[in-house]
Amino acid sequence: MGLKSLEDVTYFRLNNEINRPVNGQIMLHKDKEALDAFFKENVVPNTKTFDSITDKIQYLLEHNYIERAFIEIYRPEFLEELAQFIKDQNFQFKSFMAAYKFYNQYALKTNDGEYYLESMEDRVFFNALYFADGDEAVAIDIANEIIHQRYQPATRSFLNAGRTRRGELGSCFLIHVPDDMNAIGRSSNSALQLSRIGGGVGISLSNLREAGAPIKGYEGAASGVVPVMKLFEDSFSYSNQLGQRQGAGVVYLNVFHPDIIAFLSTKKENADEKVRVKTLSLGVIVPDKFYELARKNEEMYLFSPYSVEREYGVPFNYIDITEKYDELVANPNIRKTKIKARDLETEISKLQQESGYPYVVNIDTANRANPVDGKIVMSNLCSEILQVQEPSLINDAQEFVQMGTDVSCNLGSTNVVNMMTSPDFGRSIRAMVRALTFVTDSSHIVAVPTIDHGNKLAHTFGLGAMGLHSYLAQQLIEYGSPESIEFTSIYFMLMNYWTLVESNNIARERGVTFHNFEKSDYANGTYFDKYTTGEFVPKSDRVKELFKDIFIPSAEDWAELRAKVQADGLYHQNRLAVAPNGSISYINDVSASIHPITQRIEERQEKKIGKIYYPADGLSTETIPYYTSAYDMDMRKVIDVYAAATEHVDQGPSLTLFMRSDIPKGLYEWKKESKQTTRDLSILRNYAFNKGIKSIYYVRTFTDDGGEVGANQCESCVI
Repeated sequence: MGLKSLEDVTYFRLNNEINRPVNGQIMLHKDKEALDAFFKENVVPNTKTFDSITDKIQYLLEHNYIERAFIEIYRPEFLEELAQFIKDQNFQFKSFMAAYKFYNQYALKTNDGEYYLESMEDRVFFNALYFADGDEAVAIDIANEIIHQRYQPATRSFLNAGRTRRGELGSCFLIHVPDDMNAIGRSSNSALQLSRIGGGVGISLSNLREAGAPIKGYEGAASGVVPVMKLFEDSFSYSNQLGQRQGAGVVYLNVFHPDIIAFLSTKKENADEKVRVKTLSLGVIVPDKFYELARKNEEMYLFSPYSVEREYGVPFNYIDITEKYDELVANPNIRKTKIKARDLETEISKLQQESGYPYVVNIDTANRANPVDGKIVMSNLCSEILQVQEPSLINDAQEFVQMGTDVSCNLGSTNVVNMMTSPDFGRSIRAMVRALTFVTDSSHIVAVPTIDHGNKLAHTFGLGAMGLHSYLAQQLIEYGSPESIEFTSIYFMLMNYWTLVESNNIARERGVTFHNFEKSDYANGTYFDKYTTGEFVPKSDRVKELFKDIFIPSAEDWAELRAKVQADGLYHQNRLAVAPNGSISYINDVSASIHPITQRIEERQEKKIGKIYYPADGLSTETIPYYTSAYDMDMRKVIDVYAAATEHVDQGPSLTLFMRSDIPKGLYEWKKESKQTTRDLSILRNYAFNKGIKSIYYVRTFTDDGGEVGANQCESCVI
């Protein structure tokens, strides 16, 4: 038979019946029927079977499906023990979507695509062996977390672990471009190479001189950032990962850059084809000063990066514009132009309405909260990675005179629903840290030396969360309520605490800390000040009840941890980041990331086969009122929840705003008419800024005709 010749399957029809109510009742049981049919008609008859795990491993090795090295560091007896342990956990998919996603996109198949070679248990088995790097106890711990879906490695890690023919385990990279032709050429090559191995790439263009700036003393010679944007877009389009998908990238520009209007204009629907970018994402870097000038309705000066770098001796990215603004305005050596701050504010809102772009990074907020020595200057394709970078110097031979540091992000996610029933919350998090540490330690992007260098110094990862709305709804707690905000704060406090504990343990074991640890707020102890007050403990009866079986660190526990960190350091420069994680949340049967669901029964268009319907986890008569769609929710509630998480996250959560083109009456008190306006988005961005939000990812707008603007998934994680 084989997967390419399936006939007379019933599971798509059964799944689609969910969307056809009978007597006003949603036919949720049809999803379970679809799941059973999928295994009966698709999985079981088309899975290659083996007598034992040893036979399966032998076959996969002989046919070059998996790497030999990571298998051979374990005892053969242990391999059988681990496989049996995983089998004994009795894993079962809970929805048709989860099983379909896994088998269609993650399970290893024969070279001809006709048969499955892996079950979920097998993929967990190889993940655990690979990430444990020979440590049997750690392998069991990691397997235990993944098979119980308390931990989900990021798409790239989960998919590629152990396979011979694979991309990188990390999925996202950040590079910044110095202002010279050699650096632009080198960066373009870096974008090509990173895209080739399956990564999404964030690029900062803020250092590049503006259109019309002088080159070697000749006025009006520079072409500005737009042609460079086109260059990067072409690089990503060309490097399309064996035809599977387009490469993916985002370019960031500071709002005080003279090309900012031209930069935003490249994404407009009516933009000239010479300048229009279709597949490249846009993000803006926004210092506090911009919010101040817009609030006061004042004019703002845009500063030439070339003249700023000449005057201050550092790239434009590294100037604190909020602090230096008046100084820059007064300095006659700095070339500058003038626009109205509110006009730019309106342009940003117009483009967000039209396209979902630009992403917004509140750069001063990010740097104020940054405990590490150095400056954050940009973000990634999903706007949750916020790490310090250092500039490079490149000579005419394309060699590094001074090696800077760029960023690779190694991600994973906790599942809130299942973590809250973990037998040992701390042990769960510590196992995840071990898995992620292997990913960062084994990541060597030799094609891009600055990323390889940065990774070796920082050992960073980004552990996040998914399923927050699922958990809250199942506990009959309204998303955005005081209880939900308090719960979110305590949950992320715990993640922060236990990742710090394990990072400290690893530093002690290895005698190694991240680069410049001694210059960090961890080393001087100030990072822990807010925690040693004893403030971060459950206060309401409801939240106390939710955490009643989970250890909550006291002020004394935090003080003890501070002493240990000051004595032995931390291995990881960064530990927490909340990615959008759309794809992997389906496999986990929970809501994506920490934002609300968009539909109680989500409608997904899958290639070739049509629509699949996915009911929210735990949807029932009782929980329906608590599963409010993000599109029907006051976005200030979402911002409040994200702000509670942000307080404990050393990088950032990827925050999406969900809007309707026709806003429900009474949702926002300032609305006199239903149509969404640029003012609405401006008010919400300012609200987010005042709440301490570090970044805003997409603005998704549900339109009158039932379509969505800005509804993209994170392209670097889509498979």
